[in-house]
Amino acid sequence: MLDIATAYNKYGFLGNEFLTWLWFMIETGQDISQSVKTKDPVSLEIGNSLILENTLGDNAREKITIKGDQAGLEEGTTALKKGAKVTEMNLICKLGPEEAYQFTIKGDSFNITGMKTPAAAGDGSADEIEGRIIEKALLVFRITQVIDTLFFTFLAQRIEDDWKNKGFDQMRSWIYND
Repeated sequence: MLDIATAYNKYGFLGNEFLTWLWFMIETGQDISQSVKTKDPVSLEIGNSLILENTLGDNAREKITIKGDQAGLEEGTTALKKGAKVTEMNLICKLGPEEAYQFTIKGDSFNITGMKTPAAAGDGSADEIEGRIIEKALLVFRITQVIDTLFFTFLAQRIEDDWKNKGFDQMRSWIYND
């Protein structure tokens, strides 16, 4: 069995590749609902920030940060062409017609920060506090379930023998606009 630190160093790249794959899925209009297999339709879009990182050698790193609600992603696609990978991404996920979540996910640790869930029902009275807490926990569980399922879908594709000829080539075509 691998030590946690060894596993983190050995497989740390997977989170960044996953976020890059998510961007590919979003930009190419892939049906995310099909991957998640829920009764509600699922849609993802890039929120208000995206961070990419490129290792330049000799421990030098180039970090590209794109922030803003109307920010263009051209700098990000240019960075991808130079070999960068997404290390942090703000996402907006919609489950069905009414549930909208916004959060940031980090590729190296899978930390989810700044999560905004749909509002819990109730007027905020002391009697309803426990119910609202349980409802919020359920909402957080739903979105983490979506992210977990997408990650497992990515992993299943990534470990396939034809990844280089199928998934990777599709991503390369998207990056280089082939």
